[in-house]
Amino acid sequence: MQKKIKQELEALAEEKYRSFSSALLPGTKHILGVRLPLLRKLSKKLAQSDWQAYLLTAQNDSFEEIMLQGMVIGCINCSVEERLLLVQKFIPKIDNWSVCDSFCAGLKFTKKSQAQVWDFLKPYLKSDQEFQIRFAVVMLLFYYIDKPHIHAVLTHFDEIHHEGYYAKMAVAWAISICYIQFPEYTLDYLKHNRLDDFTYNKALQKITESLKIDYETKKKIRAMKRKL
Repeated sequence: MQKKIKQELEALAEEKYRSFSSALLPGTKHILGVRLPLLRKLSKKLAQSDWQAYLLTAQNDSFEEIMLQGMVIGCINCSVEERLLLVQKFIPKIDNWSVCDSFCAGLKFTKKSQAQVWDFLKPYLKSDQEFQIRFAVVMLLFYYIDKPHIHAVLTHFDEIHHEGYYAKMAVAWAISICYIQFPEYTLDYLKHNRLDDFTYNKALQKITESLKIDYETKKKIRAMKRKL
């Protein structure tokens, strides 16, 4: 099966798209150049076949092969417990923002299993690994910025102190979404937080880049920037 999958991915690859993707993912090796919609289509086909055999024998020889595994985990039909075990095994393979964010976006089962997944995520928020933190933060961003969780989410962000660029940017992005959804809560947090200067200023920048924020509010947010 794995040989067939590899051949199919190579057939779908485009050199122009490979160059485009490589520019967005500096340091990521072995990019074939397969577009995400095609990977999603293939993942759905695999999820309806012997996905256990596929995940058991899947190789990590290319960016797309890793991406595909994550997509399959997101769309298979299985119990929450079984899926979380697969997620746990997959997380160490995440080494770039694209695999991380696409993987998180596909874990839509979280919407119906918030409490269970919340407990699962807590250790990753305290990890010393850049992309484990990003995984947990992006999961909170996608599935937990709601009224029952907003205070806990912001509290967790205040406890993250990792020097990794992609961990910091995930926190900044998430805070900007918190502001869009819950401006009063998030503004109060921004006035009393323990974020490092880079993450704090990036969060303000992300807020001001949103089309959902009016001009006057953007001026006030810009005025909160810390001078480095």
